[in-house]
Amino acid sequence: MQQSFQGAQWLVPDWPDAPANIGFVCTTRRGGVSPEPYGPGPQAIPTTGGGLNLGVHVGDDPSNVAFNRAILRGRLPSEPAWLSQVHGTAVVRADRHGRGEVPEADASFAAMPGAVCAIQTADCLPVLLANRAGSVVGAAHAGWRSLAGGILEATVEAMRAEAGEGEIIAWLGPAIGPQEFEVGEDVLSAFLASADGAAVEEAAVRAAFVARPGIPGKYLADIYALARLALRRVGVTAVSGGGLCTVTDASRFYSYRRDKVTGRQATLIWIKE
Repeated sequence: MQQSFQGAQWLVPDWPDAPANIGFVCTTRRGGVSPEPYGPGPQAIPTTGGGLNLGVHVGDDPSNVAFNRAILRGRLPSEPAWLSQVHGTAVVRADRHGRGEVPEADASFAAMPGAVCAIQTADCLPVLLANRAGSVVGAAHAGWRSLAGGILEATVEAMRAEAGEGEIIAWLGPAIGPQEFEVGEDVLSAFLASADGAAVEEAAVRAAFVARPGIPGKYLADIYALARLALRRVGVTAVSGGGLCTVTDASRFYSYRRDKVTGRQATLIWIKE
């Protein structure tokens, strides 16, 4: 569902299983002050203003990013716990961030109301997580390297260590779609290694890669299917989302694969106060 706030446009995930005390939102590229190539996209009408780029590391004027983040902050219970995402598997606590701290990590979780977990993306897959009781939430940056390395498994493990073994559910946010994500043998090999030699797992991994006819060693990969496989390994089977493509939806999303120089949208989750 799309909503507006102070001129910015948001997507509220269609996540019917989410506990009532959980808040979550996904920003789009519209409704900020950033100019192109960080702007509102090719189909934006003049009254939409600039782009809502939230990334400080992509070449946009820092004052624009600060203004955009202030717009976002007005929609949230607290300042998001921003991360320096490095395509790794480190998980940190969003509710123990010091003011201005930006740790190197690709996932965060929180058990205190009001703490906001945040992931920035421009093709990589953002994954939101919560337990059924609504006592712990998390957000993970599942680019292919961190996904193959076990970022989702590590995030679920950290959340369970905090809140116990109750059921965890997930929502898959906007990412590069399976018709656009061309990869090489190295990516297939990385995911086969994560299958750890299990025949059923390897078959499931191979099913997520479609060979490109006439282009040896190239595949179209389904990052949504690979994320569901990783979640299933740790018992997370209630998974929603996974139908929004950042590459093809230029009017709503930033995409590095499509544009190279571009901004970042954010996907965020918190326990309501």
